[in-house]
Amino acid sequence: MAIESALIPFPSELIMPLAGWMLIKNQSLPAMYVLAAGAYGALGNTIGSVITYYIGMWAGRPLLNKYGRYILISQQDLDLTDRWFSRSGSWTVFISRILPLVRTYISLPAGIARMNIFKFLTYTFTGSFIWSTGLAYGGYQLGEHWEQLRSAMRPFDPLILAIIIALIGLYIYRHIRHSKDEKSG
Repeated sequence: MAIESALIPFPSELIMPLAGWMLIKNQSLPAMYVLAAGAYGALGNTIGSVITYYIGMWAGRPLLNKYGRYILISQQDLDLTDRWFSRSGSWTVFISRILPLVRTYISLPAGIARMNIFKFLTYTFTGSFIWSTGLAYGGYQLGEHWEQLRSAMRPFDPLILAIIIALIGLYIYRHIRHSKDEKSG
């Protein structure tokens, strides 16, 4: 789980259901242990997320200030990100921890924006606990068919990816339009 949250997309949708089956049900432990699996999963997510947060905090801003223009990130974009995370960062991190794909990368912008570390840790752990517990419980319920949980979630991946691509496209369009407006104005 720490690997997944440290910018390496190693799907928790495989790890936690397997934990729910192999470590709990297969060992004849009661369902209450799913909460322990969720807590350990959330702890792993939080550890990996802290690493990524500090990468964003220490290296992200200097790199983006120097090379951001090459990937269409301006100082105005960084200022907007700072304002967003100061106003809505807690909920952004919390909700992102419950979304596939997004959950792997949200720590980087939180670190770049220097979101309050205690809020970051609280919302990261809480959102990750919900996600991890749900997946572990799914594996617990499905038993040796735990892989079906990932199959059930797979149809949502293209939708989430399409939304991310659309948002990136919108960002690029607005950035180009803003640049043209500055040049003509």
